[in-house]
Amino acid sequence: MIEQAARRLEQLRQAGVDIPAPPTAAAILKVAPAEPPPLEKPVVTSRRVELNVAAMADAGIIDPNSPRSEIADQYRVIKRPLIKNAMGKGASILANGNLIMVTSALPGEGKSFTAINLAMSIATELDNTVMLVDADVARPSVMRMLGLPAGPGLLDLVLDDTMDMSSVLLKTNVDKLTILPSGTPHPRATELLASDAMVRLLEDMAARYPDRIIVFDSPPLLITTESRVLATHMGQVVLVVHAGKTLQSEVKQALATIDACPVKLLLLNRSSSLFKGGYGYNYGYGGGYGYGRSEEQAA
Repeated sequence: MIEQAARRLEQLRQAGVDIPAPPTAAAILKVAPAEPPPLEKPVVTSRRVELNVAAMADAGIIDPNSPRSEIADQYRVIKRPLIKNAMGKGASILANGNLIMVTSALPGEGKSFTAINLAMSIATELDNTVMLVDADVARPSVMRMLGLPAGPGLLDLVLDDTMDMSSVLLKTNVDKLTILPSGTPHPRATELLASDAMVRLLEDMAARYPDRIIVFDSPPLLITTESRVLATHMGQVVLVVHAGKTLQSEVKQALATIDACPVKLLLLNRSSSLFKGGYGYNYGYGGGYGYGRSEEQAA
């Protein structure tokens, strides 16, 4: 049959019929060009900044290189119950216990100073890392107090949920401490903090790293509304009270605005020394900062 087919093709060619040549083996085995490999997503890294630790210490902020200072010991007392709650080792398990909001009833009571020192103190822990968030978007002061320039941060993340948090986080020369600035100023900053996008961001923050504690420097409770909304998503709230200045009625009113928060702690700022003298190292508790137990201490 093959020979008959070959003779028939030869007869057709001799008769002038155009017979296409059969495909070659190379053509049959021709392989389509391989698709180029997909482009890898670029790795986003946080920017590193240098804190002037010596200048910060002169301003009363904890120096991580001087662990036996008076203020460092005061914040050891303050942070211990907060860390226990954050890590689920307190009396009960808290939702978002690792989200800690530092606020006050009114401006000028020392909340930003407290938030920075609390974060610096937690950064000295062996088992935890800490992120300090400047959430006082109307009057941000954390970056200024740390001697750092303003830049993109919290508000930018809320506006653009595709943005990688690492692109705006600042790594510091203080081991285990990162900073999230307040971000690019926005005319509707208050509404942004109260938005669903902010809620999703907070949930992501709380769940992303199990060893991380996040400290928020929040606006005062009695002159803004965003801090009250923010408090509803916090596991713990530290209310800073200016001793001898803040009225007892203002403290009670501020506490009433965050009644839904499961844990509320008072920190009495600029108080007289709680303990006189030292105990072997020429330092002691007090020196302007105390840990309040109830609003009556603010009177």
